[in-house]
Amino acid sequence: MSGNVAKTYERAGVSLATAESIVGRLRAAVESTGAEAFGAFAGLHPLDDGRLLAASTDGVGSKLMLARRAGKLRWAGMDLAAHCIDDVLCSGAEPLFLLDYVAANRIDEEQVAQLVEGAAEVCREAGCALIGGETAELPGIYQPGELDFAGTCVGIVERDRVIDGSRCEPGDVVIGFPSSGLHTNGFTLVRELLGDDEIDAELLLTPHRLYLREVRELRAQADVRALAHVTGGGIVGNLSRVLPQGVQAEIDWNSWRRPPVFGWLAERGVEEDELRRVFNLGIGMCAVVPEAPRGALVIGTLA
Repeated sequence: MSGNVAKTYERAGVSLATAESIVGRLRAAVESTGAEAFGAFAGLHPLDDGRLLAASTDGVGSKLMLARRAGKLRWAGMDLAAHCIDDVLCSGAEPLFLLDYVAANRIDEEQVAQLVEGAAEVCREAGCALIGGETAELPGIYQPGELDFAGTCVGIVERDRVIDGSRCEPGDVVIGFPSSGLHTNGFTLVRELLGDDEIDAELLLTPHRLYLREVRELRAQADVRALAHVTGGGIVGNLSRVLPQGVQAEIDWNSWRRPPVFGWLAERGVEEDELRRVFNLGIGMCAVVPEAPRGALVIGTLA
């Protein structure tokens, strides 16, 4: 690895600050349409007097480039479904269905099949129907060999079961659910660090974890006041999206064991502050509760 390789997400080409800024700029236009929960992990829309639909759109991002090189596109399909469903879970909703979108310079039938089969595997596990999608050949936009995979998950939640973080208060406990590894963010930096080296798929590309079972079990045991899916922005950045103004999370960074991939990043020069700012560091979903159930992994408190 060259000493000139970027060791921060921004220098590798992705600005988290820009992503945050654009949410603020778009807020007025989006909310003028009657949207609820803009900026949350899932948007909400009334279905009837008692229920709301929850929806979230996301993509696999540049992890696809490594998955294609390693022959793991099925895993990338699993990433997509798990990521979208996990976002919807954060509102308290149960997933209903998923739609997907594949775009490429030229469609490769085998590659598309692997992506969709991976997404379908996770959808079956979640009881979420994969009801359709779009496949687009866009040679004027994508270079030869390039492809993208995105999706939208829609779920449903009773109004009195919505989780929005508004009841969080100082003294509440933050519970962490372990991640399987990097999940689906930070790969622009990972690719920069990896270069042309051989890909260790088990280390770098392990599929995004689905948290449906864990969230259901926790809600049966505790008063879940907030859920935060830990994606770009790290643990603190994503918790801040769901906490009331003036309330912040204090994380005990030594309360869990990090998966080896984060040591791999550190060995290549990514500093601790950047690791915390960009990656999940081994915690893929956080829940805020007034009191932790027995056996829960407590990673912090609110102040």
